[in-house]
Amino acid sequence: MINKIRENGLTSQHMYIAGFASMGLSMASWLLSRAAGDVGMGRADHWGIFIGQWAPTFFTLGIALRIEESMDGKHDMMGKSKTDMDSRMARNARMSSPA
Repeated sequence: MINKIRENGLTSQHMYIAGFASMGLSMASWLLSRAAGDVGMGRADHWGIFIGQWAPTFFTLGIALRIEESMDGKHDMMGKSKTDMDSRMARNARMSSPA
């Protein structure tokens, strides 16, 4: 799923922005729905909570995308650069080989 999101051009920054936007929309929808007092407080609470529940999903997707972005062939699971690892392996091979 994360690969499909990335293929569509979305980045972790987009997901973080969507998370913060969801928080803002949640507050705005709650305030606007509350101001339309003829429908009651229940409706305001329902809309605010409904939109507010999107934020954790967007932030989680942002974290998953950030991990994928950092592993784009540049890093291994421990966060070390592959070129650093390759040079260390070559150096260790030269040291251990008989001269």
